[in-house]
Amino acid sequence: MKRRTLVSSIALSVAAQFAIGETAAPVAFDWFSYEGKDEVFQTPPPEGQFQNPILAGFYPDPTSVRVGDDFYAVSSSFTFFPGLPIFHSADLVNWEQIGHILDRPSQLTGTEGLAASRAIFAPTLRHHDGVFYLITTSVDAINNFYVTATDPAGPWSDPILLPWIDGIDPSLFFDDDGRVWVTHNGPPPNRDSLYEGHRAVWLWEMDMETGQPIGDGKIIINGGVDLSQKPVWIEAPHIFKRGDWYYLTCAEGGTSIQHSQVIFRTKSLDEEWIPWDNNPILTQRDLPADRKHPIIAAGHADFLELPNDEWWATFLAIRTYGEEGFYNTGREIYMLPISWTEDGWPMILERGKEIPWQLDKPNLPATTKSVPPTTGNFTWKDDFDSPELGYEWMYLRTPKDDWLEISDGKLKIQPKAVSLNELVNPSFISRRQQHATFDAATRFEAPAAGASAGVASFIREDHYFYCGVRLTENGYEAFLEKAANGPAEVVSSVKLPKLKPGQSVTLNIVTDQAEVSYSVETPNGKTVVVATNEDATILTTTRAWGFIGAMMGPYARLEK
Repeated sequence: MKRRTLVSSIALSVAAQFAIGETAAPVAFDWFSYEGKDEVFQTPPPEGQFQNPILAGFYPDPTSVRVGDDFYAVSSSFTFFPGLPIFHSADLVNWEQIGHILDRPSQLTGTEGLAASRAIFAPTLRHHDGVFYLITTSVDAINNFYVTATDPAGPWSDPILLPWIDGIDPSLFFDDDGRVWVTHNGPPPNRDSLYEGHRAVWLWEMDMETGQPIGDGKIIINGGVDLSQKPVWIEAPHIFKRGDWYYLTCAEGGTSIQHSQVIFRTKSLDEEWIPWDNNPILTQRDLPADRKHPIIAAGHADFLELPNDEWWATFLAIRTYGEEGFYNTGREIYMLPISWTEDGWPMILERGKEIPWQLDKPNLPATTKSVPPTTGNFTWKDDFDSPELGYEWMYLRTPKDDWLEISDGKLKIQPKAVSLNELVNPSFISRRQQHATFDAATRFEAPAAGASAGVASFIREDHYFYCGVRLTENGYEAFLEKAANGPAEVVSSVKLPKLKPGQSVTLNIVTDQAEVSYSVETPNGKTVVVATNEDATILTTTRAWGFIGAMMGPYARLEK
């Protein structure tokens, strides 16, 4: 499916936007291709089973909801625009992106000046009386807000601000009596942190007509399951109801190797929340670090009740490689069934068990609709034959300039004088790296003097690669620019003999886990190696830190 409003919503022509100041001709990209080759995906799941993760790549902090026979899932998106990708499924296995919740610049403001791992944190998606609600936090920007829609594909409303929430990870709960409640991660009692990572879960009643709280909020969980053990980063609280019990499920331990999911319950929202003695109900932190194909950092779960009374959980986890636990793919969405004890406690996965890569599908009718793959090894190509960008593509920060257009079967980028290490919107459009081992390629026209063009692979402002082509005094050259925890530098440059302006070149990227190689095919069929076996771990969260995964795609830049 294609994005309906993104290119047109900014509403300026390329020519008009760049009529003043230093300019270069737009660079035309013919296509962009991507092929995943991860070892763990080499054997597809057998009939009746599905593949974990259900959404591979940078789809962190999942939230999910069932509406009748339909299921919807959303992940956080940080400073990328459009924000909050939303997916639909009829069988919980095949997921199709139907849009972005924040697809207008007016909905995602304040990203300029923010690092890539700020802005839109963990969302919660809920449905009540025919209306979808998405509540989230835009950290260091407009903070907590919610938006609404009657159609999950949009349009969604502009943000309704909730300035009275002090914290992150807000969640809505619509009770049977018509009252509406908000939970969120917030400061501990009297803002008195007893240790690093000491947080609390807050509960407020909310008036949906005014967006204001009813009365004062209160802390319902201080620290976590057992404050004496100094639990850290209690967050992502979700309330749901089953039978006579209210349940509160939260992430605990931080979204890294100590991540876990815990559960509490109560008979009344006015009473104390009791933790289960058998917490956590999901974690991978107690498994051997040297196991083959490890899945780590599991937590941040949301619960789904199926029409047949089955329960399933969507949650985030991480695929790593190498002894140091590298991962370029960020936090991804996984799914497991929930079992219930006789006395009414839910268990996602018993401690000591590994998250299965493949398992039996939910007991739901199989979908017959063909949807683009979201997991496993697949081949994908965008020929830019639609006038609007596909949902796979995102901008880094909300664009204020209309520097991109699609016409005549080409993606055309007007180069801006913005480097990837700046906290503004560069002329860079990117898709997720969804595999540790993959090939990618694009074909584009050699840029005019004063500009460069190629492919950027980005995870943080000081951790990226940019392989590009530019015209120098001595003719065209291909180069590799690298930033690894510091200023960018050109680590390789090679001449491209006989290349002329406007001729097309093909840029190839081959990544095998920790190593990446770049080459350029010239119009005369010659392959020019730009760099081999470069250190791809600079694009891992392990080295770069942050909350996103590696992003890659066409980039054009005015050379300063």
